[in-house]
Amino acid sequence: MGQLQTMFNPATVALIGASEKEGSVGRTILENLLLAKDRQIFPINPVADSVLGLKSYPRIGSVPEHVDMAIIATPAATVPALVEECGREGVDGAVIVSAGFKEIGEEGEKLNRKIGEIGKRYGM
Repeated sequence: MGQLQTMFNPATVALIGASEKEGSVGRTILENLLLAKDRQIFPINPVADSVLGLKSYPRIGSVPEHVDMAIIATPAATVPALVEECGREGVDGAVIVSAGFKEIGEEGEKLNRKIGEIGKRYGM
């Protein structure tokens, strides 16, 4: 399966920032992912054993399957390290759902460039 096809129709998805907190982005995304019955979902939460009834993993490297796509829903400052970890673990691609990049100015631009460099290094 090509990388673009994998991003549009991933068989395995890890949600980094999965949460049970009502109204949180991590919960809303997980609830939407659960509507699709044709893929495996791996919540990533460093402190929870399960999220919305699914076994949770503390980090992407502890997921027992290959991850086609990671969705990163964490604060912007944490994203570069998470993209790096995804790359090291062989994740095919990542979608970032965070605020705090270009819209906040130069610091956000720096984060954005750093993430782009990491993604290129790992072919993401």
